[in-house]
Amino acid sequence: MNEIEDKNNEKNTRVKMKTKKKNNKIIVFVALVLIIIYVLYAIFLLTSEQSKTFTVEQGKIYLEETNIGYIIRDEKVIKGENYKNGMQQIKAEGEKVGANESVFRYYSQNEENLKQKISDLDGKIQEAMKETTDILSSDVKTIENQIDVKVAELNKMTDSSKINEYKKEISELVAKKAKIAGESSPKGSYLKQLIDERAGYENELNSGAEYVKATKSGIVSYRVDGLEETLTPNNLESLTEEYLNNLGINTGKIIATNNECGKIIDNFTCYIATISNSEQAKIAEAGDKIKVRLSNNSEIDAKITYVKHEENGKNLIVIEVNNEITELINYRKISFDLIWFSYSGFKVPNQAIVEKDGLKYVVRKRAGYSRKVLIKVANKKGKDMANEKYTIIENYKIDELEKLGLSNKDINNYKGIALYDEVILNPDLDKME
Repeated sequence: MNEIEDKNNEKNTRVKMKTKKKNNKIIVFVALVLIIIYVLYAIFLLTSEQSKTFTVEQGKIYLEETNIGYIIRDEKVIKGENYKNGMQQIKAEGEKVGANESVFRYYSQNEENLKQKISDLDGKIQEAMKETTDILSSDVKTIENQIDVKVAELNKMTDSSKINEYKKEISELVAKKAKIAGESSPKGSYLKQLIDERAGYENELNSGAEYVKATKSGIVSYRVDGLEETLTPNNLESLTEEYLNNLGINTGKIIATNNECGKIIDNFTCYIATISNSEQAKIAEAGDKIKVRLSNNSEIDAKITYVKHEENGKNLIVIEVNNEITELINYRKISFDLIWFSYSGFKVPNQAIVEKDGLKYVVRKRAGYSRKVLIKVANKKGKDMANEKYTIIENYKIDELEKLGLSNKDINNYKGIALYDEVILNPDLDKME
């Protein structure tokens, strides 16, 4: 009997222990759940509080739009008579040139044959000069040093027009050296004969070539597209959206290099014609200062030089730029950003500003207290310095507060917004002081 009671007691003890362990697990689980809920709630409160406020900082806002623009330049095509012979560039693409300077030349008709003859004579002259090594005057040594310098510089060059120019200078130095050596050598008559023969071929080569010169100073370009006489600053009034669209130009396409002619571009000014139906474009006027951002991300100062407001709400605007001219040489049609204004100051989100009785306020939160603060929106030439997201705000001056009709008490108590103040987003003014 005692054994049976002992077994029952032992069984009851095991059941009680299992029940206690189970209860402990439930308590731990519930505690963990409560802790997790508390942490999530704290995070929610923290993030929701942060989302309701904004720290006032010095910032900059833009009002801009991305447009398609047509490049208009003051440019003059230059072309000679022998354009079918092929051309050699004397001035490289994008290089500045003065009026009446040679820009390029057309080859003579038998140029390759003449060059070969000159090359053959150069070989004979070099062979003949080997026999005059005992006669090295100071003049010859000076020329040899000049040749060495030119050859060293030539090996570092990549510009084809410069390479040809240096080759010509080296050839002239070699001929000069040969002439001096020939006059000093016992075999000078043979060397002189070779030099004279070479000079004759060179004269024939030069006289047969046609040199084309710049009609004015500017930037040299060989990217000629046939619109140089059409898209000019002289006919801005005749431009229309239909005309520009009918040009059939691809945006961002690089103008192909022409092998028959070149052109001289005004290196001080070019123009961008664009069509816009934005609100800013509707009130744009000639003389307005703006900025333009190009594909290389450079922002340049510009101004509107011509505006045509159409009845359909679209506006043709011509913008004058005086920088980055060489950046635009390669193109006739580009994508660019037209920046109507950029302005710096106290930058706040638009949802932090509320209007009541014709006045604008923000609600400042400081040391746990919230208070409405009268502010004004920065304005430039009648335009509010605001875009779709942010506004630049300013504090009122005393004389401005007086004009608004505020009492002396309110003026004395007026405390404007300061840097790093916290303002509440979407505030309810009726609940504020």
